[in-house]
Amino acid sequence: MLRIRNLLSGKELWALVLLVGIGIGMSSCHSTGSSVRSKHRKEHVIKKSKKKKAKKTKKGQRASKETGNGVGKGMDKKTAKLSIGQGTRMERAIAEEAVNWIGTPYRYGCSDKGRGADCSGMVMQVYLDVTGKAIPRNSAKQAEYCKSIKQKDVRVGDLVFFATGKSESRISHVGIMINDTQFVHSSTSRGVVVTDITEPYWTRTFMGFGRVP
Repeated sequence: MLRIRNLLSGKELWALVLLVGIGIGMSSCHSTGSSVRSKHRKEHVIKKSKKKKAKKTKKGQRASKETGNGVGKGMDKKTAKLSIGQGTRMERAIAEEAVNWIGTPYRYGCSDKGRGADCSGMVMQVYLDVTGKAIPRNSAKQAEYCKSIKQKDVRVGDLVFFATGKSESRISHVGIMINDTQFVHSSTSRGVVVTDITEPYWTRTFMGFGRVP
């Protein structure tokens, strides 16, 4: 150190010290910056992973709400026909035709068996094909058209209504009863299926039963 002082003047010595200090500072800043960027990248990956997992969970919950456990069991047409309750020839014909729609994919605004239908479209078409009656196209209008009945009076072929939309008081879903507790309907995620009204989601959104006059 003494030799360096002897070789360099005062100004040159201070310049050397300053350059060394700047070099150390830049090295420190670069190291800190790399560390911060690395930390930010990790946080971004974690947030993205959590968001993706939450989206997947939410989608699964929504599908579960829409379909119910009855859908998960995958009741086929043959099994569903054996589940049809007692009724008049016409009532059973309505239920049997509804069962024939099982497997039809969901398609908003359509009422085509085997190709695509929404809930009210399927109900409307079943009644038109079996009874020749042209009932309203919309589920809320169908509820208005029907005669309201109590659960103890429900018969095969009667309609069941739910409020599955944003409004808890507005009817937005409909199905056809095939026995005391099961109904055929078009689910947005699974298409036409058989579900039980005693499942929690359907009990919570249930609005009432109706009979087509």
